[in-house]
Parts: sequence; C-alpha cells; structure tokens
Amino acid sequence: MANIPATEYRGGVHQRQKDLMLDWYATLDQAAHTADPPTVSMMVSGNCVELLEGFGAVPIYPEVNALQLAIRHQSLEPILAAEDMGYAADNCAYVKADIGCYVKGTTPTGGKMPKPTLLLCNFVGCNTYAKWFEHVATLTGAPLYMLDVPFLRGDQPSQADLDYVVRQLHEVVTLLERLTGRAFDYARFQQAVDWSRQTEEIWSQIKHLSQHVPSPFDAYFDAITLMGPLYVHRAKREGLEFFQAALAEFQQKVDLNQGIYDQEKFRLVFEGPPPYPHFRTFRDMFAKWKACAVASTYSTVGGLWEFGFRHDPERPFESVAMHMLVHNVTNRNYLQRYEQIHRYVKEWKADGIIVHFVKSCRLFSAGQGDMRDYFTKQLGIPTLYIESDIEDPRYFSEAQIKNRIDAFFEALEHSKQAGGHVTREVHV
Repeated sequence: MANIPATEYRGGVHQRQKDLMLDWYATLDQAAHTADPPTVSMMVSGNCVELLEGFGAVPIYPEVNALQLAIRHQSLEPILAAEDMGYAADNCAYVKADIGCYVKGTTPTGGKMPKPTLLLCNFVGCNTYAKWFEHVATLTGAPLYMLDVPFLRGDQPSQADLDYVVRQLHEVVTLLERLTGRAFDYARFQQAVDWSRQTEEIWSQIKHLSQHVPSPFDAYFDAITLMGPLYVHRAKREGLEFFQAALAEFQQKVDLNQGIYDQEKFRLVFEGPPPYPHFRTFRDMFAKWKACAVASTYSTVGGLWEFGFRHDPERPFESVAMHMLVHNVTNRNYLQRYEQIHRYVKEWKADGIIVHFVKSCRLFSAGQGDMRDYFTKQLGIPTLYIESDIEDPRYFSEAQIKNRIDAFFEALEHSKQAGGHVTREVHV
C-alpha cells in the first residue's frame, strides 16, 4: 500500500494540535493582562489539572513552555539569560529556559507569561522541581504550595500515602478559594474528572493502534504532538473532541493498512525525551531507515493509561491522588520501568530499543547505562544508547549521533536478513 501523502499524514491531527496550543497561549496572555482567568503552575508528571477546573483556572506547565521554546528554536537565548544570572552550565536546561523566559517576559508565541495565581509544585520523581518552583516563586512573588507525593515503593501505594495526598488536595482547594475569591465547584470538578476518564480511554486506544503492523503513527515523534493537548486540555470537552478526531484518523489508516512509510522496516521502543532543539533532524535520522516508534516511555510522563488506569468521577479526589502516586512513569522505580519497556517490546512487536540520555537531566537519565546493559546482555534485545539534550541546542553532535544510528540499523538490518538477533549494543 502506498504511503499516505505528507500533507495528509501531518495534516489534520497536527494542525488541530497547533490550534489548541495557540488557544492555550492566548489564554495565558489574557491572564497576564487582566489577571483573569486565574492560573496555576504545575508540573506535567502526575498533574491534578482536574482540580483546577473546579475554579475555572488555567494550568501553566513550565515543561510545556520550555518544550515549545526548544522546538521553535528559541531556547538558547533564555538559557543564556539564566546562565548570566548564575545558573550553571550543567543545571537542568528546562529550568534555565523557563527562568530565562520569565526574565524576558514573553512566551514562545510572543505573548506575556502571567504571574501565577498559585505555584503548585506537584513534586513527583524529580527533586529539581522543588528548587525550580522555589526560584519561580522568588522571581514572580507568587505564592507556592508544595504538594508532596510519596515515591511509589511497591506496586500500589499504602492507604496512608493515598490519604496523605488526598488531604493535601483538599488543602489546595481551600487555598485556591482564598486566592481566587471563588467557591470550589465540586460538580464542575467531577465533570472534569469524567472528561479526563473519557480522554484517557481514547488515548489508550490510540496507543494500542500502534500494535498494528504497520503502525498508523509514530508513538514517539507523533505522540509528542498529542501530548500537548493531553496535558493542557485533558479535563475539557475540547481535549476529548481532539482525541476523538485523532482516533478516527488513525483508525482509518489501520483499516486501509497504511503506515507512515511505504514500507515499515523497523519497529522501535524509545526511552527518554527527544532533543527538541533538533527535533526534525533527529526524526529524519530514523525516517531514513523507515524506522517507526511503536511505543515510548516519554509519552507516559503525564500518565500510564494504556495499562488500564482511568480517573473516576465517583471518587474524584482519590482517583486524582492515585494518578499522582502510581500512574505516571516518573514516580516509578527502575525495575518497573524495565517491566514497562519489556512489555512494549513484546506486545508492540518491536525490533529494538533506543535510549536517549539527556545530559542536563541527570536524575531522570541516571541508570540508563545499566538499563542498556540489562536489555542487551540479559534479554538480548538490540539497544542503542545515545546522548544529547532535551532543551540546550549546544549539546547535540549531529555527525556522531547519525553515525551511531546508522551503525545500529546496519547491524539490525544484517541480523534480520540473516534471520538472527542482535544481542549487543552497537558501539561506534
């Protein structure tokens, strides 16, 4: 079957995503000039965006803002501005880009970034978050609440951990009532939780469509396009309608047996985020080999919904807390991450794994060398380990990365032709 034309493949879903993100930035710009609607800064991982809907508040995601700066090739200037303020070269580049953006006073689309009504640090998995939000609080003068989410120590949290997070969510409600002057609308909160539940179900169906051979979309590069609306609009009707349309488009491709290439040669699982400042260049390195990502851990940073979790409007506070505690990849240990990746390889029929180490994100990337060794030496799964950065364009060696990727696929292609398996990581 012939490949879908580029205008069709990167048409409907991608354009709707751009429109939704522009709407979000327009709302932030409005809030910057009028202080209405109220805004709440949060992290993507295990966020409680549903709670904000009970106040008609709008989320600010520093990570999404930093991502947009990088993918639009605007990240270096705010990074340098932050370094001029004293941030070290090896500090998290996401932090530096966001801080620099506040100093400059603009967003990637040219609007203004509002002073948050509340900085809600939903501390999940990364201790840099705490310092990041403390710095933004100092910079903006906005009030800060640290929502402490205990690390997941087993397969499920204890009842004490669940109760601990629920109590904090109720404290946030009381705090937002005082800061906004608005009464918490519990019915609207429940409705938001239900919008999330429906959106998560459709997102899960989309993620499972990539089990089809060929996959109708790339579950790493295209999933990133879908992740923006998933975080910003998950608890809204607009988010649900976006994913309904995306599912219909991808399902049509499955029905027609159409993939993203005229021939899908390799199926991959990706671990770690992409180098956003060089996003297209990085993607083209895999497109050259007609390699498609069928699953990725990065697309589960905001939620692990393809394995069954859904928000519950009958238990809204408890389900929001469970999402924060359990069902996002950053609050899980490495053995659980190994299990997640291995399940992708088996159930999504992948040929190999790509591990992308982020130089300025040591906490998330620490241990990925051991991860590579586990999959190659113990499980015999072809695994490529490469390094660059999620935000800083200076940490990207195009020639070196290209050579490693080409060598990996050359070895993988030779092995497939010989009917064997690559059992080592490719060294270049």
